[in-house]
Amino acid sequence: MQALTEEEILDVIVNASEEEKEQVALPHDFVLTEWDHLDFLAWRDPRNRGRGYVVAEVDGEPTGIVLRASNGASLARAAMCNLCHTMQPADQVALFTARRAGRAGERGDSVGTYICADLSCHENVRLAAPLAPSELRASVDRRIDGTRTRIESFVEQVLATAA
Repeated sequence: MQALTEEEILDVIVNASEEEKEQVALPHDFVLTEWDHLDFLAWRDPRNRGRGYVVAEVDGEPTGIVLRASNGASLARAAMCNLCHTMQPADQVALFTARRAGRAGERGDSVGTYICADLSCHENVRLAAPLAPSELRASVDRRIDGTRTRIESFVEQVLATAA
C-alpha cells in the first residue's frame, strides 16, 4: 500500500462530512506504520470505540471509509469474520456498518458486515496455525489475496449508489 499522511487519509474518506473528518483519530502508532507490508489500513478510533476506519486501494487509488460498530452482544459461541474468514470467539467479531457515500448515504443507506472487532484482519490472515479446530487453512498467500479482495469489495459497496 502506498504511504499516506494524516491529511491524505482524511482527504480520501468518502462517507464522512467535513465535521466528521475532524473527529477522526488515527492510531497511536500511526507514525510507525510499515506501509510496504500493508494490504489495507484498518483501526478502531482510540477516542471513540464505536467507530473504526478502513483505507484500501480501490483501482489503485486509496479510498477510506468510516465504520460504526454495533454495541449488541451475540449469543453465539463463535463467529467468522466476513473479511479474513477467520473463526473467532463471538465477542471478537462485530457487526460494522458504513454509511454509503454521496446521496445514498445522505438518505441513510448503509452496508454492513461482520468483521474482527479489533479490525486486525491484516494480521489474522498471516497467522500460520488455525485459530479454531474446525477451521480449514488455505495457503497464507491465498488468504491474504482473499482478504484484500473482500475489503476492496466492501469499500466498493460503500461507493456504489444504492438501487
